[in-house]
Amino acid sequence: MKKVLTTPIDGEEVKKLNIGDTFYISGTIFTARDSAHEKLLGLSDEDLPFDPSEYAMFHCGPAIHKVDGRWEVVSAGPTTSIRMEIFEDEFIERFGTKIIIGKGGMGDRTLKALEEHGAVYVQYTGGAGALMAKAIEEVEDVYFLEELGIPEAFWMFRVKEAGPFLVTMDSHGNSIHKDVAAKVKKNLERIKADL
Repeated sequence: MKKVLTTPIDGEEVKKLNIGDTFYISGTIFTARDSAHEKLLGLSDEDLPFDPSEYAMFHCGPAIHKVDGRWEVVSAGPTTSIRMEIFEDEFIERFGTKIIIGKGGMGDRTLKALEEHGAVYVQYTGGAGALMAKAIEEVEDVYFLEELGIPEAFWMFRVKEAGPFLVTMDSHGNSIHKDVAAKVKKNLERIKADL
């Protein structure tokens, strides 16, 4: 049975997710890359344009343009998440974001923050940006477009059953990325010993 989470995000539902689980999202998600993280962390709480705790955050720089005065998303694939590792623990702690969507995994600082604040990191398939674009029903808003530019601005997308997303880092301190890295290291040591 297809699991669909809706926004505003229910933190208790997020805590039930474990690595290996898959789900979809309906509601609003927002994009945030390097400059967007830095921008939001530099604002006072009074100046925040939206509440990041209510929505899923997507590491994405969409391909988007205007058609007849409306924004049309051509592609919305994930960008490499490890670039945001320097910001993510602080972002999660300050803003309470519960679902982070990206690709490639994140590091120990983020994993600790996920555990402390009941959040998850999930993967979306790289190269499937056109599929994600089909799940975007509307661009609800965009913030700091002139300052940050299209790839780095905060895009607010209303989505219907966007996904599937695979939980690879959960709120219980588990990480598929760490597990795989440990297996690779062990296999490499075995191969070296056999040489």
